[in-house]
Amino acid sequence: MKQIFLDTETTGLDPNLGHRVIEIAAIEIINRQQTNNRFHSYVNPLREIDAAAQEVHGITLDFLKDKPLFQDVASDFLEFIRGSEVIIHNAPFDVGFLDMELGKASLKRFEEYPVSIVDSLKMARDIRPGQRNNLNALCKYYQVDNSERSLHGALLDAELLGEVYLAMTRGQEALSIDFSESVKSVKFENINKSDLKIVNANKAELKLNDDYFSELES
Repeated sequence: MKQIFLDTETTGLDPNLGHRVIEIAAIEIINRQQTNNRFHSYVNPLREIDAAAQEVHGITLDFLKDKPLFQDVASDFLEFIRGSEVIIHNAPFDVGFLDMELGKASLKRFEEYPVSIVDSLKMARDIRPGQRNNLNALCKYYQVDNSERSLHGALLDAELLGEVYLAMTRGQEALSIDFSESVKSVKFENINKSDLKIVNANKAELKLNDDYFSELES
């Protein structure tokens, strides 16, 4: 199955307040193996970046001035994720921003393009209730090296998410047994009743049988 691990960075926390996407990254994993296929783009938001958001990802407006607009990269991005299972950590946040950007570009909502959307944060909370389940905490728990993550970055975070998700779901592939193949290995042969030999119990065997049932009744 083709899986896409996706992350975004934004100018702030709420698309309803006019905040925009400034970085999109997505990496591809097929049959639990990371491929060399990836999508990554910075985006000019045409607005200021909140100071608190800039402290998180370190991306400046000056850096983004010559970057493409979202509508200029949307087609390539949507083609990359189309028909896949998309995994996002805290999916409602990223999907909310992507829906806003797609709407501004007169495109369909994000959910129309992938086969399904998986929220890995919800998965982690189900596995580790009451624990911290942000990406750094999960990297520590699953022993995923995140030493290069001094700031948030969509591409690095998507790669780390892929490793964390594979660790969270390790062992599930062993449960997906192909029952039809197992059945094929079993041979059923017609039995001719005339070939069966009937052996009657002797007196000693009959006594043992009677003693056994007598014990059950006592």
